[in-house]
Amino acid sequence: MSEGAELESLIPYDEIVQEALRAVVGRVLGEVERGGGLPGEHHFYITFKTQAPGVDIPAHLAQRFPDEMTIVIQNRFWDLRVTPEGFEVGLSFNQVPAKLVVPFAAVTGFVDPAVNFALQFQVQAEGMEPESAGEAENDAPSVSQEDGSNVVSVDFTRKK
Repeated sequence: MSEGAELESLIPYDEIVQEALRAVVGRVLGEVERGGGLPGEHHFYITFKTQAPGVDIPAHLAQRFPDEMTIVIQNRFWDLRVTPEGFEVGLSFNQVPAKLVVPFAAVTGFVDPAVNFALQFQVQAEGMEPESAGEAENDAPSVSQEDGSNVVSVDFTRKK
């Protein structure tokens, strides 16, 4: 074997790490569900692929956000329910209530600006490239994120 040649892993480390990091999102949302609300100043920006398998959002939102959207879990949300596979939550968009169902596999970003914590995930589905999600559009106050936050970005590429 020549020096500098890459070894191909037979263990899917990238998938294992992505799954573990998405479990962080599930655990955090589960604690919010069990606690009956967000503690302190915590709030979340969650970005997800709108066309990913298992995502269930109203048609007008899927049309407006054909690839990716960001939601805010802060003041106005209800019926948060977390399962091992994902979460569902009620949010208001232009004062119209909507129920969203999002599998954790569809999540591409999770940010808690209150403590400068962020996770970014690679896209799970083959052939789907990430695009800008734009600003969160559900009815919640806008909070800017400062550079220099504690971002954990995991970007593995697998040899085909």
